[in-house]
Amino acid sequence: MVRYIIAALMATMPLFSFAQKHIVVSKKTLQLNVINEKNDTLFTCPIACGKNYGNKKIADDFKTPEGEFEITMMYDATSWKHDFGDGKGMRLGAYGPLFFRLNVPGFNDIGIHGTIFPESIGTRSSEGCVRMRNEDIKALYKYCYVGMKVIIEPSSLSDTLMTS
Repeated sequence: MVRYIIAALMATMPLFSFAQKHIVVSKKTLQLNVINEKNDTLFTCPIACGKNYGNKKIADDFKTPEGEFEITMMYDATSWKHDFGDGKGMRLGAYGPLFFRLNVPGFNDIGIHGTIFPESIGTRSSEGCVRMRNEDIKALYKYCYVGMKVIIEPSSLSDTLMTS
């Protein structure tokens, strides 16, 4: 009897990858998409990712991590500062209006966020985060929730050379 109850409960439980919205980030095409349970694209926008190719392995390698992650926190980042190493010191609003932290093993400062450099979108220019235009991160907010799955697809230098 218990086996049947467990089987019935499992049959009614949605599979995460098919039953909930998720984000797919392509480092190859520099695009972010929100996909629903029917595999429809609900939202799409251009992004910037890490300056260097490959999967993030160590701090300050300027690579965007690859794999499946979750949003662990969603922050108002308007008062956050960052020093980009360009001689201009700490810059207020460096992460734009919002920052969505990802659970990247070994790193607690990787996320999806806005920017003070909108001209960088569509390029490989970040220190490892997924960077978006401020208006796009605000639009993305309505689709996101803590626990949402984020898939960051890999890209290699050879991919870029073949599509150029």
